[in-house]
Amino acid sequence: METRKLGTLEVSEMGAGAMSISGSYGPLADLAQGIQTLRTAHDNGVTFFDTAEVYGPYTNEELVGEALAPIRDKVKIATKFGFALDGTTARDSRPERIKRVAEASLKRLRTDRIDLFYQHRVDRNVPIEDVAGAVKDLIQEGKVLHFGLSEASAKTIRRAHAVQAVTAVQTEYSMMERSPETNGVLATCEELGIGFVPWGPLGMGYLTGRIDSKTKFDPETDLRANFERFSAENMAANMPIVTFLRQFAAKKGVTPSAVALAWLRAQKPFIVPIPGTRNIDHLVENLGALRVELTPEDLAEINAVLSAIMVHGGRMSPMFMESVDVEA
Repeated sequence: METRKLGTLEVSEMGAGAMSISGSYGPLADLAQGIQTLRTAHDNGVTFFDTAEVYGPYTNEELVGEALAPIRDKVKIATKFGFALDGTTARDSRPERIKRVAEASLKRLRTDRIDLFYQHRVDRNVPIEDVAGAVKDLIQEGKVLHFGLSEASAKTIRRAHAVQAVTAVQTEYSMMERSPETNGVLATCEELGIGFVPWGPLGMGYLTGRIDSKTKFDPETDLRANFERFSAENMAANMPIVTFLRQFAAKKGVTPSAVALAWLRAQKPFIVPIPGTRNIDHLVENLGALRVELTPEDLAEINAVLSAIMVHGGRMSPMFMESVDVEA
């Protein structure tokens, strides 16, 4: 496992997202299984772990805290603030709220510092300068080491960075969702020396090749049940991407997941994907991306094919998209 730099934060070149262990993409996983998956990730070289207050809520941070407590000084933990957690999807990034969340997250994570503290979604009611100022205070106190933003626009990133250096930006980015390439976010990160952390690097599971138009998602336990891209019609329409991935992966002797993640890593040296899973076999499969060498010719072939394929369906439901790429 090599390392990469997110701003000044050095982490493993592939991270691990913990969200799916606590639900969101299916029922809650067994606690012991979740702990074993995260510890196995570390055994395989992963040092960068991602969670959030809202996952569960709260229980995912508790899981990550318990799993990583024995190896705390060998890993970097990212968590997030910004949701009101009042039964709605409302945002709350008031400075006093940010500081309360930090204190609670420290306890759940069983640690004395948060390595990377993201604003989970931009709050239209709180100027981003105030958000950055609150995190700057926490950094000065030693409770937070680095500041991050999630799903923020290029303009918001610049405004926040002027108050407190932004270490990383987290946004959905994959072969199916390439908006960071055109909305200025990836370019802004490169210009300002900010790391980029793609969530959903496997298209929320679609790029693994294990999902098709017959797949059913339980609306009680799986967010994808309400996402346009995961309707039966759109999953069928998007199958050309998976067909190509399977064919290309077969030539390389690897899995579609490995190719999709290798392609992401090849886009920029400051990109660190955080694929999430509760399954150790899938974890090992994802880490197989580190052994995939994509030549310039491979990348040209992949990009030519992807450019010719239309992706059907929006990223998420309108409710979730309301807080994406907005200004504060």
